[in-house]
Amino acid sequence: MADGGPVEHGYPHLETVRAAVTALYRRLSYDTVRTFSASVPPADVAFCDTDDLHLGAQRVAREVVRHFRLPDARLVVGFREMTHAAHVELAAGPEYFVELNDRFRTHRRDIGAALAHEVTHVYLHRLDLAFPTTAENEILTDTVAAYLGAGWLLLDAYREDGVSSQKLGYLTPEEFGYVLAKRALLFDEDPSVWFTSPQAYSAYVKGRERALRDGQQPPLTGAGWAGRRRYAHDRRHPSGCRPAAGYAFTSGPGPGGELRVSFPCPTCLQRIRLPVRGRVRARCGLCRTVLECDT
Repeated sequence: MADGGPVEHGYPHLETVRAAVTALYRRLSYDTVRTFSASVPPADVAFCDTDDLHLGAQRVAREVVRHFRLPDARLVVGFREMTHAAHVELAAGPEYFVELNDRFRTHRRDIGAALAHEVTHVYLHRLDLAFPTTAENEILTDTVAAYLGAGWLLLDAYREDGVSSQKLGYLTPEEFGYVLAKRALLFDEDPSVWFTSPQAYSAYVKGRERALRDGQQPPLTGAGWAGRRRYAHDRRHPSGCRPAAGYAFTSGPGPGGELRVSFPCPTCLQRIRLPVRGRVRARCGLCRTVLECDT
């Protein structure tokens, strides 16, 4: 939790974020991801200063648990002094103890954001979905929270001005915006109408621009002129293709083997491999996105 300190910006965790989206699809399947088409409604997690602290926190926790379809999970919420925003004890369940930073006693509007992250930890624990390191697991948790409709709360908790700052979660504001935009493109959703923080809205706009660029890279037909020209050059000289281009060329076995191109699906970000044959329509086997390509 950045509380008054500097807030990191940009996309330093983007590769892990993309790997998290792919891992989520592989673990849940396309059909299960589609069941999360509705985000957590703002009214369900609203928390005003007149609400009882503990009863209100339990109510919000139940709403987030319901969103993640964990009917047998019971969260017991408490408060204490700590460095991080919150902590959950990932025991066998069904009861999970969540501790929130004492600052949420007076910053109650952000309790939903903190609980969204912790309940996602419980959800991933139940799924047995994890990355190798603690840092990667926290990125995975924020990414899944945002992609499945609860993480907009985490971005909305980001506020920054000339004298103070606050940010929850481990993604940068722009990375949260990127994942939320990926979700918005999938479900035709506009989360920006829920933001109460102007800085959150600005970060979402920047992240959305980055997410849209994923669908404008060659060999997708939505690529711009400059990208298509670079791709044509790399296709003629595949051994010199730069990794930053996003796509890569390989040849089939034997002399004169068929040239193939691999590139990330703009929706689930898994690598797709196609023969280099010109215009082709392909369907991603993981997220079922239909892709118009010019290989």
